[in-house]
Parts: sequence; structure tokens; C-alpha cells
Amino acid sequence: MNIEYWKVDPTGNITLIVETPVPRESQSRIAAELLRRDNDAEQVGFLEAPEKAGARLRLQMMGGEFCGNAAISAAAITTCCLEPDGGSARELVLEVSGVPDVVPVKICAESGGYCGTVSMPLPESVCSFDFRLGDDTFTLPLVRFPGICHSIVSGGGLSRETAQRCISDWCRQLDAEALGLMFYDESVGSLEPLVYVASTDTAVWESSCASGTAAVAAYLACARGGDVSISLSEPCGVLSAEAVLRGGKVSSLKLTGKAAILGKLKAEIGP
Repeated sequence: MNIEYWKVDPTGNITLIVETPVPRESQSRIAAELLRRDNDAEQVGFLEAPEKAGARLRLQMMGGEFCGNAAISAAAITTCCLEPDGGSARELVLEVSGVPDVVPVKICAESGGYCGTVSMPLPESVCSFDFRLGDDTFTLPLVRFPGICHSIVSGGGLSRETAQRCISDWCRQLDAEALGLMFYDESVGSLEPLVYVASTDTAVWESSCASGTAAVAAYLACARGGDVSISLSEPCGVLSAEAVLRGGKVSSLKLTGKAAILGKLKAEIGP
């Protein structure tokens, strides 16, 4: 199969967006092979025809999860390459895996790429969870989104080596499609994200994580009892998130980041 795909850099979280139609049952295999061939890439999404009225396209992520960085990347590709007559600043409506509703993305061209703001899915719950590791228990804040869960790690109670060793088992404990362990340092406003995707059995220290950043904002809003606006320094740049709290629940969650299109590539992958 001849695969055509875009390589995009959304705040260092290098994302491959496959334009060639690929059946869902083959996407995990194709994604794993593309990741194997490209050491820079951290995740893969697939463009599909949308089903909902008003949506420009559907973005299906390799693990069925939702990803804000990939949504901004798809909007940048659409604005720059697929629909170049649409203008340099616009709002696109996309379908994205992991959420039942359409996703608005505001995208604007700027020097060196694009800046995008995506309306993130609201968390299903914000609570704590007891993760088991042998005879030990780690109680961590947990933010559940459709398609992915994020746990906030702070205070040095969990080493990075232990996190990498246990993340796949913890994902199974949650019965989740994907799990992120977000190493958050509130004192300096930094985030180091480790993300595991069950369908491809891959754990990656990501250069930035949009849904993880949004999870931190949602968690802080619930913990503080009010609206939160944060900008977090991540390994390859800054992502910003805003969480609005109403009636004790997050009612709005937005993520802002940048994306640069690195080029369009081809790969021949056997059946």
C-alpha cells in the first residue's frame, strides 16, 4: 500500500497525518510501521470522510483517542494545503476520534506556521485513583476524557523509570484506551508527559501533550474551585489551557498551541 502522509510539528509533538484512506482495521498496523520508520514521530492520525453535518473532515487517531495537538495539526493542513483558498484565519469544524461531538478549531497563519485554539472535550470525571504496583499503592489525581485518561504526578512520589515500567499495566487497571502520566511541577509551571496507547502498545515521552495540558487545567480548576488559565513549559515549547468551572464541574476547556507543517511524504507498506 502506498501511503501519503503529512509530517507536522505541533509544539514538538511530531505528528504524522495520513491522507491516504486506510481501513480502520489496518490503522494500528500502519501507524506502528510509520512510527518505526520515523524516530522523530510520536503519534499518527488518519484523515477520513466526515459523517456529521458541517464537519470538514474526520481525524481518527491511531489508538482511537482524542488529541488536541493532532486536531490543530489537521486544521493547519486543511488551511494550508487541502483548502488553501479558505483564508489564513478561520474556524474549522472537525470530527475527531474519542469524542461524540464535532470539535471547533480556530486556526491562524503566523510566521513559521500556525496558531490554533481547540475546544477540548470536557472531562467525564476528575477524581483520585489508587494505582497498584506490586504491594504498593500510588494514589494520584485522575482526569478521565473520552478515549484517554490522564493522571497528574507531582511532588516526586513516582520516578520516571517506575512510570515507564508500570504505565501499560495502569492503563489496563483503568480499562482505558490510552493513559498519560503528566509530571507536573507547579512551582516552575512545567510539564513532562508520558503517554501510553494500548492499541499500538507504545509508551512515549512526548515533547508536548495537549490533552495532558488540558487535564492539568481541569484538575486545578476543580481543586481550587474556580476558573484556571495556565501556560506550561513542555520539553519542546509552551501550551496554554483555560478551564471554566460552573457548578463544581468544568464547563469549558480550551487549548492553544502552535503547529508547523514539515512536509508531505510517501511510504510503501506491504499488506
